Amino acid sequence: MVNPVGPTHVPVMRARIVELLAPALQHPGAVYVDCTLGLGGHAAAVLSTCPHSRLVGIDRDPAALAVARRNLAGFGDRVRLYQAIYHELSEVLEEDETPAVDAICMDLGLSSLQIDTTERGFAYASDAPLDMRMDAEAGPTAADLVNSCGVSELTRILREYGEERFADRIARRIVAARAEARIETSAQLVALITDAIPMAARKERSGHPAKRSFQALRIAVNGELDSLADALPAALAALAPGGRLAVLAYHSGEDRLVKRSFADASADRVPPGLPDVPVALRARFGLLTRGAERPAEAEIAENPRAASARLRAVVRNQEVAA
Repeated sequence: MVNPVGPTHVPVMRARIVELLAPALQHPGAVYVDCTLGLGGHAAAVLSTCPHSRLVGIDRDPAALAVARRNLAGFGDRVRLYQAIYHELSEVLEEDETPAVDAICMDLGLSSLQIDTTERGFAYASDAPLDMRMDAEAGPTAADLVNSCGVSELTRILREYGEERFADRIARRIVAARAEARIETSAQLVALITDAIPMAARKERSGHPAKRSFQALRIAVNGELDSLADALPAALAALAPGGRLAVLAYHSGEDRLVKRSFADASADRVPPGLPDVPVALRARFGLLTRGAERPAEAEIAENPRAASARLRAVVRNQEVAA
């Protein structure tokens, strides 16, 4: 088996994702799409296990694509890579001249490269310019956000995307501080967030006081939930009969979107209670996972970043119209 991905990159639930997707990738010419390629860990495992398949790899981060290209070089012309956001899947497949695909993976959230590259400003544990853009050449930074949004908008972002209990207190502290000087670095922001959270609440938390706020700002900067809401129907529509989609989510908002999308896709399109459902109105997809699957304790011990992962998967039914 080809295993080009470096030792610092540990793909979450890799074996289970391969197990879920491989049945759809056994025929010659099978197409696997990795919508969040990262460093290529899941892609390498799928390509190794399914030798008849080829990869359409997508990532919005040019730095990640450059590393993935090196990591996947051993697979030769079975690999085609595109810089795009996963909601642009239809455009990518049109450019690739691929009308339908057999398996898709979405591994949401940050890649190891983004977390470990200090100067990208994603990490609250080290000081860096407050950036947080997955594509470092596009759009406003986290610094732009915290220095321009009003209290109500900052509160909404922190509460909705980070489920931060003290969102209003933190937002008010940020707005007051930036009146004195612009907030430019992660260390500045961490200090403001920490000071805004009562000492008793800080002691109760298992993680860093700034964890939820940094997550919320990253999601807002990159428009992640809006992008996912558009990407899920595009991915479902791209699957050929028998095709499979697996999604790894790390945030409750992401997982709710996935759960809702899969529930709708796997439901018959007629009022309940009819004795016979016409084939054309039967569910287009079937659930491959019951509820959200979670990593085993052994995997979490080896890779703590897997702790919040939730995996869901569906398969497109063979005889149902789109």
